[in-house]
Amino acid sequence: MIEFGYHMPTKVFFGKDSVLKNWEVFSTEGSQALIVTGRTSSRKNGSLDDIESALKKAGIAYEIFDDIEENPSLETAERAAEAARRINAQFIVAVGGGSPLDCAKGVAVLAKNRQLNGRDLVGEVQYGGLSVIAVPTTSGTGSEVTHYAIFTDHREKTKKNFSHRLFPKYAMLDPKYTLSIPNDITVNTAVDALSHLVEGYMARNVNHVSDALAEKGFEIFSKCIKPIEEGRLEYEDREKLMLASMIAGMVISQSGTSLPHGMGYALTYFHNVEHGRANGILMKAYLESCRDKERVEKVMGLLGFSDLEELGSFIKRSMRCDVEISKEQIESYAKDMMKNENKLKNHPQEVCLDDIIGIYMRSLIG
Repeated sequence: MIEFGYHMPTKVFFGKDSVLKNWEVFSTEGSQALIVTGRTSSRKNGSLDDIESALKKAGIAYEIFDDIEENPSLETAERAAEAARRINAQFIVAVGGGSPLDCAKGVAVLAKNRQLNGRDLVGEVQYGGLSVIAVPTTSGTGSEVTHYAIFTDHREKTKKNFSHRLFPKYAMLDPKYTLSIPNDITVNTAVDALSHLVEGYMARNVNHVSDALAEKGFEIFSKCIKPIEEGRLEYEDREKLMLASMIAGMVISQSGTSLPHGMGYALTYFHNVEHGRANGILMKAYLESCRDKERVEKVMGLLGFSDLEELGSFIKRSMRCDVEISKEQIESYAKDMMKNENKLKNHPQEVCLDDIIGIYMRSLIG
């Protein structure tokens, strides 16, 4: 007997000029919007211009909050929410990479629930939020189709999961926004999407739908491996990467992530290793630790690799994998990871401290 639940309420518009072609969607959400974005990239890639044109055409007043940093903090979400409250925003438009998209979900919750503060974003009680329209400009996080968000908690010196189940209501994906992205960011975000597919496929919480999506995602991603290695991605390659990233987001919205994501947080917080790169550095050793070898082999086959060594070689050729780190730091990070119950319980086998140390050691020291 087969039983599972599936919930993916985001309506997706995918393709060139998707924002401009679907400008009427904005008018369904209200007459006042807050645009949440980073400091420069959305202006450079043309996405902000498109959004402003669409909002003006729809007759919607708006204000721009463009101070979202990489790995946004709880404090930044509070400041953006104050801006939304001040203008009585009825919905949030999120534009950029994973950081603005993630932060916008927190802003939507705080703007609607004025009694809350930033720490409530990673608390126990779940709240609803304003509608979010997500416009991703990188191909990696899949945040435009998930209820997940990650916030930096400076008080506890780590990254924490958003505790509210808020999916964007609409996602508008246009591969042209990724054409100007530097190669290192393109690779880091692509490997983040790959890690979502891998972890989502190997997780305890898989179901038939997430498996079907992941297998299609691997198939699409496999066609991008050579262009990634060569550093020559044409529009069609970036289109495939954005599609694979979106599918990967749909996978983890069902099955979640596990060890590499949890273990990578320390590398990001303490060593400034980009999120996708951290996941990539840990990926081979993580898969080596998985006991379901048949499933691992299927992943390799779908990607077109003969074995994990080929995957590891692809990662090393595509991105910088060196991190200055000590054995003492690894032991400290491993102990902290053992407190991350959500990531541990989504790994389909029992994990002990030595397992986590082993993955770190094989990935970072050899």
